[in-house]
Amino acid sequence: MSTVTDRAEVADGYRAGRTLPVRVELVRQLKRRRTLIMFGILVALPFVLLIAFQLGGGPDGGNNQVSLMDTATVSGANFAAVNLFASAGFLLVIPVALFCGDTVASEANWSSLRYLLAAPVPRARLLWSKLAVGLTLSLAAMLLLPLTALAVGTIAYGWGPLQLPTGGAMPAGTATQRLLITVAYIFVSQLVTAALAFWLSTRTDAPLGAVGGAVGLTIVGNVLDQVTALGDWRDFLPAHWQYAWLDAVQPKLEWSDMIQGTSLSITLALVLFALAFRGFARKDVVS
Repeated sequence: MSTVTDRAEVADGYRAGRTLPVRVELVRQLKRRRTLIMFGILVALPFVLLIAFQLGGGPDGGNNQVSLMDTATVSGANFAAVNLFASAGFLLVIPVALFCGDTVASEANWSSLRYLLAAPVPRARLLWSKLAVGLTLSLAAMLLLPLTALAVGTIAYGWGPLQLPTGGAMPAGTATQRLLITVAYIFVSQLVTAALAFWLSTRTDAPLGAVGGAVGLTIVGNVLDQVTALGDWRDFLPAHWQYAWLDAVQPKLEWSDMIQGTSLSITLALVLFALAFRGFARKDVVS
């Protein structure tokens, strides 16, 4: 008489935690054309701005007020800060939405998602690997831009202190630390876009829909933040705190706005990530 056990039989040597390693997924994503093109655009931006300043004779405040943009040609540190200022509002949103929104939806679009799950790769494991690689590439993109700008700016304008728009200067070593804080904050502030794109990626088979949806909703948030009639309701918009990093390039480092922006971004991101994992665990995958 045979007995029935509750333990599911698995192949010898199978370990769920070893399926779809992050290293393998990272190599796959690095080889994709969209990754190379995105990194190429970020590398090219500092050169484009450099050429623009050379042709235009450098930024000009126009009036007695001096902005960060007006100090772009003072030193390499200033040039890097200006590149971040010019790209933080929109350009850096695109690689985050691309790397986190294209990741699962592209597998469904290629009809390879069901084969990954049949490997078998546990659904949670697949999402964790995809998410880890997406966030890693997003962080790499945000580091690539200022590092390239710092190198280009130093060659063009020299290594020197960060000239502050409010007056005075910050030593180059301190300025480098502040720029790292800036990059870290921009990355954290973009977690909402990353989580939104990732959630959409688990809900659709169209990569463009996930990426475009995340970018579009981020733009909507930026527009709503300009509506002053909303008053204090704007404090609940991630876009309201996206330039809080400017407090890091002041003589005295201020944390209050960056802490509020970080708290809001992480909270919203965790909710969206949880929705992505919960929805995908119950999804009928046929692609």
